[in-house]
Amino acid sequence: MKPFAIDRTNGLCAALFIFFGAFFAIQSLGLEIGTAFRMGPGYFPLVLAIVLIVLGAIILVQAVRVEDEPIGPIAWRGMLLILPAPIFFGMTVRGLGFVPSIFLTALIASFASARMKPLTALLLSAGLTLFSVLVFSYALGLPFQRFGPWLPQWLAL
Repeated sequence: MKPFAIDRTNGLCAALFIFFGAFFAIQSLGLEIGTAFRMGPGYFPLVLAIVLIVLGAIILVQAVRVEDEPIGPIAWRGMLLILPAPIFFGMTVRGLGFVPSIFLTALIASFASARMKPLTALLLSAGLTLFSVLVFSYALGLPFQRFGPWLPQWLAL
């Protein structure tokens, strides 16, 4: 019989999920829950908390079955490029407009990988921008300003 072992990384992750899920479930019980057809303000937080607890339990089961793996090096390049990308988008979408902001955000985030080549990053950003404009502007009809006031007027045509 194998000795009982828990993967520390996944075990800690599972404990955090279960702890926060239980905390928010208890907090949501102080609000009116309602029913699935007539939801109260505590219904959705309770459902999300239960999902968090279930995910924590699944991770805990996997942590017991898998042997401990060492944590690898921290990906500083990824953190320094991916984390600020949505912040950049939020700060520039009104000034630059939707199209330039989504393009530059994708371009910034694409260089989080050391293997990303400049031409590939440009093509990826252009494709993502085109897809986003087609989906959000045309298909869903969201009222995004495609080009903002920070850019010359001839771009807005």
